[in-house]
Amino acid sequence: MCRLFGMTAGTQAVSARFWLLEAPDSLEQQSRRNRDGSGIGYFDPTGSPVLDKEPEPAFEDVDFITTARRAVSTAFVSHVRYATTGHRSVANTHPFAMSGRIMAHNGGFGELEKLEAELGDDLADVHGDTDSERYFALITRETERHGGDVGAGIASAAQWIARSLPLFSLNVIVAEPGQLWGLRYPDHHQLHYLARQSGGHHGDRALHASSDEVHVHSPDLERHPAVVISSERMDEHPQWESIRSGVLVHVSPDLTVTRHMVLPDAPARFVLPDLSTLPSG
Repeated sequence: MCRLFGMTAGTQAVSARFWLLEAPDSLEQQSRRNRDGSGIGYFDPTGSPVLDKEPEPAFEDVDFITTARRAVSTAFVSHVRYATTGHRSVANTHPFAMSGRIMAHNGGFGELEKLEAELGDDLADVHGDTDSERYFALITRETERHGGDVGAGIASAAQWIARSLPLFSLNVIVAEPGQLWGLRYPDHHQLHYLARQSGGHHGDRALHASSDEVHVHSPDLERHPAVVISSERMDEHPQWESIRSGVLVHVSPDLTVTRHMVLPDAPARFVLPDLSTLPSG
């Protein structure tokens, strides 16, 4: 199963060395189990998205390893891909960038031709075969229709899919410079967040977080607070919170966390993954 990771330190740029490449369960090690693609998205000093992704495991990608050590940004989105269907290509590897934002998705839904018809001319922003990138195109269009309100755009896009298409999961992380959004829907896949003070709950520790699927490390976060959204509870910190199904979490540039229920009802057509019809990201 794919894994999502997002982090923001608000207005403070921090090092991407939190990907602990040498650890026993580092991103490099994860890619040995999830071999269908790995990617990191972040923002350069001008606020433009930068993507480093390949349809190969990270441990075989020297450029990915170098970027993971050197990148500095106010927000990151990363994804480790375990593809169910669809060919492996750069275009199909997460995360994706559109309109100055970065997105990664964990889940799947079907009847993509209906979504393509709904997107119309906005389908031109899609370059790969995945449902995930089409989901992002719908989020982008709905954000524009809501005057640039990203949260409203995510909610509107997810609501359209939930009532119109057969779906398994719409878990998504979206980032702008210094901001982060995470939606869990429905409840099949976990999504968690941690509002972490500088130094953690001990007050003097760098972020050093691991699980069976994700491993990150950031000495910068001994000095700076940050908020993490992740598929896993990533360390021993007691304040990890599970996001409820249908809830959209937003982290603002001042690291204020807000939660809104945007999908209170079950999907119109919940389906288990069908490898022949759900081109899952």
